[in-house]
Amino acid sequence: MNNLTRKTLHTKSETELAAFQVRQLGNTCSFHAIAVALGLLLDYPIDPLALSDEINRLWWRGRFMRVAPNWAVTPRMQARIVRYLAKEHHLPLSANFQHDDIDSLPYLLSDPNIVPLVTLLWSGQNPPPIYLGSTAHNFNSKNKTEGHTMILAAHDPDHQADHQSKTPWGFINSWRNNANELFWMREEDFRKAWRCPIPLIGPNPLVLIRKTG
Repeated sequence: MNNLTRKTLHTKSETELAAFQVRQLGNTCSFHAIAVALGLLLDYPIDPLALSDEINRLWWRGRFMRVAPNWAVTPRMQARIVRYLAKEHHLPLSANFQHDDIDSLPYLLSDPNIVPLVTLLWSGQNPPPIYLGSTAHNFNSKNKTEGHTMILAAHDPDHQADHQSKTPWGFINSWRNNANELFWMREEDFRKAWRCPIPLIGPNPLVLIRKTG
């Protein structure tokens, strides 16, 4: 492994980062990612399912931070939720939505005050493989069109799935409890799913959650 090019979020080990992974229930990947970000940046505990229910209730009161109750959360809405939490809980946090270039992503990992959320989109005919650790176990074999949000947690050009495919992009992903490895994607699969334009959002959506104090 080339330690000169390998980067992990906040310089933590893969085991430390993987420990933040909790399997989601329902359409809650955004809430899990936000909860992990608050844990990483502030050591602030928040229940992602309780947060999902809270945002559902606010939707019925005209505060739209998801497309519909129990349904999708767009990247702009993710940033809005973080700003809402910062105000309600007096947390030193900000969140910004932007479009970015894949080559700039590894440089975000070393900043101890940032957690980057990426949202992917794929068609049901061609779901991108997402592997657990260095195994060949693809956790994304469902044949349906779907969007999914994960935390970018590592970039390692030498990482491989089952000693075959190069899988340089590592993520904190809400698909597994008690994991000691991150989820990983191949370069071409990540590029394609990240640049697939989300309706009214566009390609390469990135939300940067930042500690401000």
